[in-house]
Amino acid sequence: MRARLLALARLVRTIIGVPDYERYLRHMRARHPGCRIMTRAEFAAARLEARYSRPGSRCC
Repeated sequence: MRARLLALARLVRTIIGVPDYERYLRHMRARHPGCRIMTRAEFAAARLEARYSRPGSRCC
């Protein structure tokens, strides 16, 4: 039951666009072992920048 709730929470966060730092860590460790890993604060700032810096990505 707990695993299903965690999976559902992860799905909802993905749908609404909340960045997943833990997934980022797994990806970086698996695919880019020699690269520097961003801190949680750096990751959050980078995701916000990526989300709001694209022209046409907002309605207003």
